[in-house]
Amino acid sequence: MLNLPNFLASIRIVLAPLMFWVILNPQIFTNNGFDITWNYYFASLLFVLASVTDFFDGYIAREWNQMTLLGAILDPLADKMLTLAAFLGLMVIGEASAWAIYIIIVRELFITGIRTVAVSEGVSVKASWAGKVKTVAQMIAIGFLLMRWPFGDALLWFAVFLTIYSGLEYLWGFRKALLKDEIS
Repeated sequence: MLNLPNFLASIRIVLAPLMFWVILNPQIFTNNGFDITWNYYFASLLFVLASVTDFFDGYIAREWNQMTLLGAILDPLADKMLTLAAFLGLMVIGEASAWAIYIIIVRELFITGIRTVAVSEGVSVKASWAGKVKTVAQMIAIGFLLMRWPFGDALLWFAVFLTIYSGLEYLWGFRKALLKDEIS
């Protein structure tokens, strides 16, 4: 069902590769007489617009009771596409640590696998506050790195720490849910 929240998630899916392309192609600005900082600004603008859709699609889905199976698939997919496009683009241009990005990608793949197993077992493990804080920390780190602001690298490593912590918390919740199902 295509409703407003799903439409907003779809916008994020379209903006993610566009932002990735802009990050990797600063010559679109420099070859036209603009300073390279315009590339940073434009990539950041695309990232912020996409990030805002993340807030609103979830809020509207909950408040207007428009949660759908399609939305449950599109929203996390769009989130991963956006953050990974930014992180990979930043890594390719040398603005983000390859190790930090590797850790983030491995955690995301691992948790996606756990979610798949949970669904197949009929277990519901909801996103925790740590997962939400992790997402915000990653987005802030991406913003700082895209704009070449001070402390971007420190914020990235803080986001990595939260990424690991929230992944362990998610794994613990999944384990607990499985044990509860075995006991019942």
